[in-house]
Amino acid sequence: MPGKSKPAGFLKTGSEKKQVLSSSQRSALIRRGNEFFNRGEYETAKKIFVTTSYSDGLIRMGDYYKKKGNTIEALKMYRMAPAKEKFDQILEQTAAILSRWLEEE
Repeated sequence: MPGKSKPAGFLKTGSEKKQVLSSSQRSALIRRGNEFFNRGEYETAKKIFVTTSYSDGLIRMGDYYKKKGNTIEALKMYRMAPAKEKFDQILEQTAAILSRWLEEE
């Protein structure tokens, strides 16, 4: 569809319009996102945290994905948060693994 774009991995293709939320709308959505997260409805919580750019929620989603072994999604959440220390920690761990693999060859 013209004018619409979808994210492709880490890269965004095209322009995406951001909705402007009032402070009260954002707060209400964040509360709902926290409720979904606490009930284990992680994908719904993630959509809300991304929409509201809620750093704490994005970090918790990153922690959740990391615990589940989904490193790529964890990196995405930490990058959006931004949570540089957590993002860098995963990159360092990944680099160490790659270094060991290269030494084995």
